[in-house]
Amino acid sequence: IYDIAGGAFNINSPKQLAGVLFTRLGLPVHKKTKTGPSTNVEVLKKLARIHPLPREIIEFRQLAKLKSTYIDALPELINQETGRLHTSFNQTVTSTGRLSSSNPNLQNIPVRTEAGRRIRRAFVPAEDGWSLISADYSQIELRIFAHLADEKNMIDAFVRGEDIHAYTASLVWEVDQDQVTKQMRERAKAVNFGIIYGQQAFGLAANLGINVKEAADFIDQYYARYPGIREYMDQTVEHAVRDGWVGTIMNRRRYIPELKSRNGNTAALGRRTAVNAPIQGSAADIIKVAMINIQRRLVEERFKARMILQIHDELVFEAPPDELEQTSKLAVAEMESVVKLKVPLKVDCNVGGNWMEIK
Repeated sequence: IYDIAGGAFNINSPKQLAGVLFTRLGLPVHKKTKTGPSTNVEVLKKLARIHPLPREIIEFRQLAKLKSTYIDALPELINQETGRLHTSFNQTVTSTGRLSSSNPNLQNIPVRTEAGRRIRRAFVPAEDGWSLISADYSQIELRIFAHLADEKNMIDAFVRGEDIHAYTASLVWEVDQDQVTKQMRERAKAVNFGIIYGQQAFGLAANLGINVKEAADFIDQYYARYPGIREYMDQTVEHAVRDGWVGTIMNRRRYIPELKSRNGNTAALGRRTAVNAPIQGSAADIIKVAMINIQRRLVEERFKARMILQIHDELVFEAPPDELEQTSKLAVAEMESVVKLKVPLKVDCNVGGNWMEIK
């Protein structure tokens, strides 16, 4: 960074960084704040197209965050008696009903970048020769969505074991699945998940780097191919406005006072919440019941294996070599049979010597 910039400066100082980028190097200013030109990540990404320094700054910030948040912090939290990290799982923090993790938060250990994944190598089983097992629900929210909406096309695709994103792309573009390109599948995936979170055309356009009209047409086509989805969303919002709450498939309620707000943005948030809460809430219920059933069997059947983490839709176990296969089968069987939906629940299971190897 210093070589490219032509001298040393405080990289963590937005003011000094702005001086280097916009005064010394003469790069164009994209956005201004009260204190001067912005150097946020969006600005740096745009500038990275025309100069190498912003790209290096982005990487520096990512590495600095990994170092301070994980590499420096996690060893300080190791329990002196056990030599292990012990997180706290919180039952009543999230509004969806999912467990959250704190001190340390093990649900946000990075996985998307190569440098981030390397941090996961440090997480290993307690006993020598043991392995970690990851049992992860595959696309559980989309499966619950298909079930709740009673959307025939989506249900049929899951029952047949289709790649749901490629299948969605083939429907929207009206082509055979073998003609679906990687880009078409990525767009279909963005819509499949975006719809769950109430994403509109503007958000989808920003996400995919396409214009708003193209994104709006795509969403319209999506609803035309999956009519049950639109119907479910409208009925759910209607019910929530009338009764003030929505429920999960296990009848746990989420009250949504935002729906009564006179503020348009707040009311819109309430409508998005009404659609999403039964889906996320049902996923939370399902994995919690699975955890109870699995733990009961591990105790009753005298396994040495232990369930050690729950990360969103994933359970992590540690097990000795002679119990790897049994523990994996037990976890998959219990997780896939928690509830009877109109679509099959599917669990992916992986084994490795550390947390990086199993993802």
